[in-house]
Amino acid sequence: MKLLPRLLLLCLALLSPWAVAQPARTEIAGVAFDNQVRLDGQELRLNGVGTRSVAWFTGYAAGLYLPQPASTAAQAQHAHGPKRLQLKMLVDVPAEEFVKAFHKGVGRNVPAPQQPALAERMSQFAALVRGVGTVKKGDTVNLDFVPARGLVFTLNGQPRGAPVPGADHYAALLAVFLGERPVDDKMKLGLLGAR
Repeated sequence: MKLLPRLLLLCLALLSPWAVAQPARTEIAGVAFDNQVRLDGQELRLNGVGTRSVAWFTGYAAGLYLPQPASTAAQAQHAHGPKRLQLKMLVDVPAEEFVKAFHKGVGRNVPAPQQPALAERMSQFAALVRGVGTVKKGDTVNLDFVPARGLVFTLNGQPRGAPVPGADHYAALLAVFLGERPVDDKMKLGLLGAR
């Protein structure tokens, strides 16, 4: 009788690495996203991934990193602490296409009375993106929210320009992807963990 509990404990000890082991990365559309990243001294977890597709054409894969899991746009937009929206390019895309999509997405998803307060910072962000010229296949774009600084834009790990301040500006950026009329409905579901 005493042998049985010991055997059970031994089996559990031997199996536990497989039971708790999880992949370090999540793949979609042939690209991988780390399941955890560190930003502003805090661990963020991959909330979900998705792709931006039009008909047969897929432009990029995206991953949303948050301090706590979120299943709704409001939870993601208003989560306290740092956040990251990571884009991995699957084709070359002129920066101007991102600028147009950003302005259109904010216009469709942010209430009109809130938009004038964002206008100057939207222009600042657009200038950062335009400064890239063309985002190339294989590039990684991080759109990070660092509470003390605002939106930090990096391309392949290199910061581009000054941060754009304001949690409201970053929430507007996320609304483009997660709002009522997102840039891509399937990508929204994926970023919110419904993949």
